[in-house]
Amino acid sequence: MVQPHEPEFEQALNELTQSLEPFLAANPEYGKTLEIIQIPERVLQFRVVWEDDQGVPQVNRGFRVQYNSALGPYKGGLRLHPSVNLSILKFLGFEQTFKNALTGLNMGGGKGGSDFDPKGKSDAEIRRFCIAFMSELFRHIGQDTDVPAGDIGTGAREIGYMFGAYKKLSNEFTGMLTGKGKDWGGSHIRPEATGYGLIYYVQHMIAKACPEYSLSNPSTLVAISGSGNVAQYTALKVIELGATVLSLSDSKGSLIAERGFTNEVIEQVAQLKLRGGTLENFSKGLVGYSYYHGQRPWSLLPEVHIALPGATQNEVSGEEAEMLVKAGVRIVAEGSNMGCTQEAIDVFEASRKTGLGGVWYAPGKASNCGGVAVSGLEMAQNSQRLSWSSEEVDEKLKAIMSECYRICYAAGSKWSGEERREGVLPSLLAGANVAGFIKVADAMREHGDWW
Repeated sequence: MVQPHEPEFEQALNELTQSLEPFLAANPEYGKTLEIIQIPERVLQFRVVWEDDQGVPQVNRGFRVQYNSALGPYKGGLRLHPSVNLSILKFLGFEQTFKNALTGLNMGGGKGGSDFDPKGKSDAEIRRFCIAFMSELFRHIGQDTDVPAGDIGTGAREIGYMFGAYKKLSNEFTGMLTGKGKDWGGSHIRPEATGYGLIYYVQHMIAKACPEYSLSNPSTLVAISGSGNVAQYTALKVIELGATVLSLSDSKGSLIAERGFTNEVIEQVAQLKLRGGTLENFSKGLVGYSYYHGQRPWSLLPEVHIALPGATQNEVSGEEAEMLVKAGVRIVAEGSNMGCTQEAIDVFEASRKTGLGGVWYAPGKASNCGGVAVSGLEMAQNSQRLSWSSEEVDEKLKAIMSECYRICYAAGSKWSGEERREGVLPSLLAGANVAGFIKVADAMREHGDWW
């Protein structure tokens, strides 16, 4: 049930509904499930009162959307950002439900957070906020109920403060949050997982669609947006493999590298972001790099082969998608959630249908599921009181992303809603939506949630 003031959720629902049309035409009994599945099982909203460094009480809104538990405990991040509202969290929880299904792990879908802005706050203020936030949330979550994780604005520091508050309030040490420190229940590869997993998924796409743009080739040009955790590790993996990273960005503008980013610059960006700095200030005096205020990378690059949106929702417009097509892009895969507007997706899907020289697009619910996959692996390690090595976790992540790609490709081949033609690749958008939906819907039916 869409409310007129929930544009992000409406966009996500419309995308899923359009993808499901061929499947529902052939399987009309699933129509009622679509009606049921779009309503969250539970929505929690509460106030968070905390004290700033001047001793003045401040108040923010706290949320947790427990969307669907058909496949396991609710699982999804906590976002701390001024833009947070119920529409955004419903869209994220809705997408998370199907994303988690594509990992093959037993996780339901959820999302939460607050309109609190950690930027410009002291460590003490962030700690007091996290304790206040968890003083309400703790009664609604648990290792077998709802297992939140980090998201925008919620990094290792915030997870640590929240975990400490939960432990004191509940008097138990359990794996009720993921993204924890390695010495107290966290998993190796968790910070890297979304970026690494994105690249593992993209490697399958490249092998099928355009092997000439292998990531081991320095002449393969890769555009990345964002400069947070996802973008950083996406860039580092691309550089490790041998391709050239042309761009990063933040909310104020884009940083373009004439000859490609280096590991050293990416690491400096990571330190900058921990201090709340901007790329604009960072770029001053940096030789071989140009900063463009108020612009995203997609309109700045005359040639690009792989585009990886890694910042936030709706960061690629229809006009920018056209520019990417003109620049020769062949693969677009989202590291962010719903990174492309519907207009941009329409451009990419139309290009795909022209044949193997067109653009192949992968939605975030498939291509960026590596982060939540390793969160699921962290949950498994916590349940067994074990810690797997980096190599073990990385191999499991590669296997999960490979299987996710296979499932999306197979479902897209069957349910793209178009006659398959020689040289035209299936829609991974349709494949991801249909495959995720079927898995969740079948579990709901077996639980008696629809009939």
